Amino acid sequence: MIMKKFLIIALGTAMTLCGCGTGNDKSGTIDSKKVIRKMTLEEKARFVIGTGMAGSTGDNAVIGATQLLVPGAAGTTYPLERLGIPAIVLADGPAGLRIDATRTGDDQTYYCTHFPIGTLLASTWNTSLIEQVGAAIGQEVKEYGADVLLAPAVNIMRSPLCGRNFEYYSEDPVVAGKTSAAYIRGVQSNGVGTSIKHFAGNNQETNRMNNDAHISQRALREIYLKAFEIAVKESQPWTVMTSYNYINGVYTSESKELVTTILRDEWGFEGTVMTDWYGGKDGGRQMWAGNDMLQPGKEEQYDSIVAAARRGRLDMAELDRNVERVLRLIEKTPRFQGYKFSNKPDLTAHAAVTRQSAAEGMVLLKNNNALPLDTRIKNVALYGCTSYDFIAGGTGSGNVNHAYVVSLLDGLKNNGYTVSESLKERYTKYIAEKKKEINDKIEEEARKDAQSAMLAQFLPHPLPEEMLFDHSELAAQATGADIAIITLGRLSGEFIDRSPSDFALSDAERRLIEQVCNVYHKARKQVIVLLNIGGSIETASWKELPDAILCAWQAGQEGGNSVVDVLSGKQSPSGKLPMTWPVNFTDVASSRNFPIDQDPRIDMFSQGKTGNVRNVDYTDYEEDIYVGYRYFDSFDVPVSYPFGYGLSYTTFEYSNPKIERNGEKSFKVSVQVRNIGKAEGKEIVQLYVSAPDNKAANKPVKELKAYAKTKSLKPGEQQTVEMTVNEPDLASFDEGESSWVVKAGSYRFLIGASSQDIRQTLTAQVQGSKTKVHDVMKPVKKLNLLHR
Repeated sequence: MIMKKFLIIALGTAMTLCGCGTGNDKSGTIDSKKVIRKMTLEEKARFVIGTGMAGSTGDNAVIGATQLLVPGAAGTTYPLERLGIPAIVLADGPAGLRIDATRTGDDQTYYCTHFPIGTLLASTWNTSLIEQVGAAIGQEVKEYGADVLLAPAVNIMRSPLCGRNFEYYSEDPVVAGKTSAAYIRGVQSNGVGTSIKHFAGNNQETNRMNNDAHISQRALREIYLKAFEIAVKESQPWTVMTSYNYINGVYTSESKELVTTILRDEWGFEGTVMTDWYGGKDGGRQMWAGNDMLQPGKEEQYDSIVAAARRGRLDMAELDRNVERVLRLIEKTPRFQGYKFSNKPDLTAHAAVTRQSAAEGMVLLKNNNALPLDTRIKNVALYGCTSYDFIAGGTGSGNVNHAYVVSLLDGLKNNGYTVSESLKERYTKYIAEKKKEINDKIEEEARKDAQSAMLAQFLPHPLPEEMLFDHSELAAQATGADIAIITLGRLSGEFIDRSPSDFALSDAERRLIEQVCNVYHKARKQVIVLLNIGGSIETASWKELPDAILCAWQAGQEGGNSVVDVLSGKQSPSGKLPMTWPVNFTDVASSRNFPIDQDPRIDMFSQGKTGNVRNVDYTDYEEDIYVGYRYFDSFDVPVSYPFGYGLSYTTFEYSNPKIERNGEKSFKVSVQVRNIGKAEGKEIVQLYVSAPDNKAANKPVKELKAYAKTKSLKPGEQQTVEMTVNEPDLASFDEGESSWVVKAGSYRFLIGASSQDIRQTLTAQVQGSKTKVHDVMKPVKKLNLLHR
């Protein structure tokens, strides 16, 4: 009842502030000191929490949703009408703006562009392109009346089974940090804000609101915080969103060491820190820690803040500091500045942006002269349910209410190819029947109890099992086709981690590939496998069967057109993997400490940290710094596809490498890249560094420190690529001295096309240095850490 009263009061106040920029003075600024002096304790406590979320108590995981100001946005800040401070709108991302596309009593539509998932954007390794995508998303944020986009998501891909990897960028903090910095710059170029998330250690969905991530100080500094550090320093996001989980015994939103000592004191962050929706438990402690705003807000948090202030546990100066930071955020927003949003962003132009960016991030994993498609190929046999029902992106807060999705079928037809009508009819009927069976089963389960109903609402619905054909059917289909394309699909979404069976191929998928390849190869026709997925899958056992494999990821609403742009050769593939593809998921070092096949109810309905179940209530990051290629390359573990791998329709030669001092504490590395093939294309040059003491000091054998992408090079054309490495970037974290230490000596600078394809090697003498930082965020238990 108290919660309902709180929501009604907030709703009534906020609805009076629908006008843009209500309360701003002539200068468009807020005199924050003056405003704070006029505020009561109760107003301050209200102001630092949101306006609530109707129908939610905050005990369960949710997807943010409000009908205030911009229907379907994730939430709003609390307005102070008497002081002229409006509510501002916070809306989900990162694959595009998530708001309601239709509204009661309104004939207009409010569709948003569904851009490629984060994994695909990172696979472009093209920061200028990512910045363009961010700018397009930011324009929609601004024109639809939102103020802050709750994106990007920058957590490290610790395990291929993490359910939210589709939103994340990489297993490597440099790729994740540079990608997110570009995205932030693009979005914020529109005068709207971003919220880099989830700070930090949100590397599993299982029990994410209560899981305690036990991480060494070194792994935190070198891996899990580094991407955030790069993004904060290079792009200054307006806000940072803390994660749900604990790190080393403390909720991240209640950790002063994390959100004040490291984020503000060491990195120089000047913006606002907010919680994830219902993150943390103790509002007073969150305020003390420097977590400025609690979203979406609930009465218990208000009570906690007021009580903490009255009892002296929360100094009024600390609360005033947080209020001032929220005021500074509001001051910058379009809503406060009086911007008249149009509700008419340029969706046509943005469709072109998503189509081009998606094509550039697709990764060609294999090609035995099957691609690009020969100009004589016209008739295509499409296999796999996902060919006809393309997956644009993930579910949950990362979903986008788009107007359409171009399937592979649509993309082929749009580009002049003929698709087997008989196959299309078979699949259309089969998919409809199987989806009905799936939905009927889910609806039946949902009627059992409230928990089952919530699971049905939030979790992605299973895909239909693949349809199989007998030999005579396939032979007849092969007769009328020039080529076969098989699409394998995987769903992505928050709340639940992937299962080992989702990483592996099902029996039906494996048999479909085997049977189609067998029949079509006997008919001297080629087979292409297309992967419409959000993360890595098992490929080692079957990748020799088809003639080509293209990882298309989940490419947004223009996905089918983007895929065919690559298949046809209109655009040469130039994406490379931002993560390692293991032979088996158990080969990943973190697999020993990761939840496997856990019930999603553990996360969605747990109401506090009460248990002591390994990998559920706590997770020991025993692999330490050996995440992704740092593990595979250092311990010589075979992989299916290495980090940074990706083919092109042409080949590139690396020559004339050079390294020179670029000032006292920096190196400039250059190399000439020449297109020696027959097609136009772009190349991604990766610069790894190997420390002189890597074995003795338990360091990875090499680490990525910089990368660059060439322009589109015509056959015979060359470009000199330059990359800069600052000496502090060579440091490892010494826990005993709480310092970043650069060991003096001879370093190898490895220029490669992937982590396992090094083309040129340079050496340089480094003087060495030591930089002291705060000794914070220590583990609460001794960890059995992996060593070389």
